[in-house]
Amino acid sequence: MKDEQNDVQLNRSLGLWSALSLVVGTIIGVGIFVRQSAVLDDAGSTTGALLAWLAGGIITLTAGLTIAEIASQMPETGGLYVYMEKLYGKLWGFLSGWMQIIIYGPAMIASLGAYLSLLLVDFFHIPHAWTIPIALIAVIAVGILNLFSNRYGAGFAVITTICKLLPVAALVIFGLFFGDQSAFGHSIEQVHQSTGGFGVAILATLFAFDGWILVANLGGEIKNPSKRLPQAIVFGILLVLVIYLLVTFGVFRSLSAQKIHDLGTGAIPYMANKDFGPIGGKILSIGIIISIVGCMNGKIMTFPRIMYAMAKDKELPFQRVLAYLSPTTRTPIWCTVVTLVIAGVMIVFFDADRLSELCIFTVYCFYVMAFFGPTILRKRNPNAKRVFSIPLYPLTPIIAILGSLFVIVSEIMSDLQGVLLSFIFVIIGIPVFYYQMKKQKIKK
Repeated sequence: MKDEQNDVQLNRSLGLWSALSLVVGTIIGVGIFVRQSAVLDDAGSTTGALLAWLAGGIITLTAGLTIAEIASQMPETGGLYVYMEKLYGKLWGFLSGWMQIIIYGPAMIASLGAYLSLLLVDFFHIPHAWTIPIALIAVIAVGILNLFSNRYGAGFAVITTICKLLPVAALVIFGLFFGDQSAFGHSIEQVHQSTGGFGVAILATLFAFDGWILVANLGGEIKNPSKRLPQAIVFGILLVLVIYLLVTFGVFRSLSAQKIHDLGTGAIPYMANKDFGPIGGKILSIGIIISIVGCMNGKIMTFPRIMYAMAKDKELPFQRVLAYLSPTTRTPIWCTVVTLVIAGVMIVFFDADRLSELCIFTVYCFYVMAFFGPTILRKRNPNAKRVFSIPLYPLTPIIAILGSLFVIVSEIMSDLQGVLLSFIFVIIGIPVFYYQMKKQKIKK
């Protein structure tokens, strides 16, 4: 039985389109639909807001290009966890994975489930007492899909990505061709309020771009990963950047800056109702619901792979159970179940959105360390042949590092208490790591 399990491997069945859909689907959740007013207020003008979205996209693209070179040399299941371990040692790899599987990943899934339930309650006029049960049902339903072969999760990612792009395309086309506003030059005087500044506006867009790195967790399931994984990351980020800019431009063409400011998070739903009538508003709501479900699917598919990789490396308690792959589906079913259980607990007992925010600081700390990776690898193996090389090296990783440092400093300045709490989450992992290492030495 044990030998049979050792022969079971992850199913390397995902092609470029599946990986690309996962990148796009995991990034585009609800941010682009609700952050237009916030970015505009912080930037101070429509021109500034467009530039903020562009700057956030460029910073994310430089990050993606930097990780793409690492991914081409380490195309393994686990993504950032694997990169940190091979670059800096087992402890740093463990801590980056620990934070993602215990808090960050489940909290992201739980917060998406909670937001999805609110939309479904409003859309179907269900009593608000059902929000928590609906959130749990949604997370479990998408989770069950990912207990089957990865082809189902990947196929669902392709379908939801196409579906979510249809209402986006409608907003863009109507704004571009039928909007009667100028998308440039509306200044802060028309908005009346600036809540942050251009830097804060960029920060808001960076959070809307987050999630691009998660496809790297599936390195062991992508065909020809050394080539396809960098392509999926880079092309996926580029596509999302273009989509975000077009949506923002379309919104600014359709609504005045003052109107967007007054409506807040309701700007795009108002635009849909205004341009397409009540039916248009309903279609947009369905598009946002599908967008969230697709984003949740990507996270449920990718985060358990980190847990699986750590269990395979014998770094987690109950490692035999967590490292189990179903012989039929070839998926880490127990890792998926554990992730869903933690997310469910967060939905019922905690503010999952706040928990995911607390982890942003530590996530970007690990990002900064990873962005030094290409330089470290080039010094270690100066003659190694690279399948993918960073364009404009070393400028590209420098921009990625500076962008991440900007997020880190911003988090320290705006939420010092949250930063300290996020450190506690990471520090708790240190004794767990050394306990597991001690167990391994005893067994040997």
